[in-house]
Amino acid sequence: MTEADFAFLRDYLKKRSGLALGPEKRYLVESRLSPVCRRFNLATLSDLVGTLRLSREGPLERAVVEAMTTNETFFFRDRVPFDLFRDVLLPRAIAARGATRRLRIWSAAASTGQEPYSLAMLVHEAAAQLAGWQIEIVGTDLSTEVLEKARLGLYSHFEVQRGLPVQLLVKHFTQVGEQWRISPKLAGMVSYRPLNLLQPFEHLGQFDIVYCRNVLIYFDAPTKADVLERIAKALAPDGAVLLGAAETVIGLTEALVPDGQHRGLYRQGATHRAAAPQRLAAGF
Repeated sequence: MTEADFAFLRDYLKKRSGLALGPEKRYLVESRLSPVCRRFNLATLSDLVGTLRLSREGPLERAVVEAMTTNETFFFRDRVPFDLFRDVLLPRAIAARGATRRLRIWSAAASTGQEPYSLAMLVHEAAAQLAGWQIEIVGTDLSTEVLEKARLGLYSHFEVQRGLPVQLLVKHFTQVGEQWRISPKLAGMVSYRPLNLLQPFEHLGQFDIVYCRNVLIYFDAPTKADVLERIAKALAPDGAVLLGAAETVIGLTEALVPDGQHRGLYRQGATHRAAAPQRLAAGF
């Protein structure tokens, strides 16, 4: 791969996925895109670049972007964000949404589904308090391939061992050969939609809780700011956003600000809330 080819791919991936690759990522690009070349009968990465220069959006273009996307995930990853959901966000929601009995949760960059299914398990554990409620969990991801796996809800023994307590495995999964399938009840609580965070997402509607973890770290500062500001617009005025442990809004935007009581939790900034057309029930 020539320097010109690498420069083209860096620019191509940034425009289509937000992925900001430094010069040191050349080996990563070569190792991940070589299988794509073989899949599409292209002899070299230079041939792949030449085809990308001439083509419009299609299977090859999607394959290139998806090959470069990191899909590392596991059940109850980093635990703290899920403890916050169980101990803080869900009780707040029950108090603030008692009149409407409706709660919408967005898992952005949902990958193969472990995050939204983890949230669904916690909602299920609070079923007695949420009787009669309409709970909607929406999982989105750039990769249609990982979303298909998420919809299938079928995981290897290795995948269910990562972060999933054995009591929840027994309660919510059925063994199918050497794999484990999530229960239809939990699967029915989550809907999946393909979404590129660089593109508009107003059509998803408004959410009370947004999980957008471990994806902003791959973006440059202007892209992070843009995504965060649009997430703030998709957030209920009294809603909450959870980012990854290595992510923050500080120095990027004032549309979201840290929650004063809980690390890793963010809410709409005062200026952004004042500009909102309608304020929902306070306290969440």
